Amino acid sequence: MHVQSEAPPPVTNETTTKPATPFDRLGGHATMEAICNRFYDLMDSDPAYAELRAMHAADLAPMRKGLPLFLAGWAGGPRDWFEANPGRCMMSLHAPFTINRAVAGQWAEAMQRAIADVSPEPPELARGLSKALSDLALSMGRD
Repeated sequence: MHVQSEAPPPVTNETTTKPATPFDRLGGHATMEAICNRFYDLMDSDPAYAELRAMHAADLAPMRKGLPLFLAGWAGGPRDWFEANPGRCMMSLHAPFTINRAVAGQWAEAMQRAIADVSPEPPELARGLSKALSDLALSMGRD
């Protein structure tokens, strides 16, 4: 005897939502802002980052606003920064500056510390974010 199986339930919005992005999984804007604020606090106060700090304007407020927006879009969240800066990326924005390997290393280390201090969940995704940003920074270093 052949038993006919039931048809699958209809697809609903609940089952068709897009998967959570790294931006969402890490905590969204609040986490990106916390990481960037910690990063700029470290850069502004720790003598280990003096050469990096010297490359920046006295007022870090514009960067404190811009970097979290960049990271949001880069991590799959709202693309406000990219829409406001069409055709731009971190490499093109930093092209006018001479960034040696030591300064690139300072940026990478400060960002690693900032992410570790904020400690977003899940930890494996936070480690991936830290590595990707460090690799990006280190790729800008030229001697």
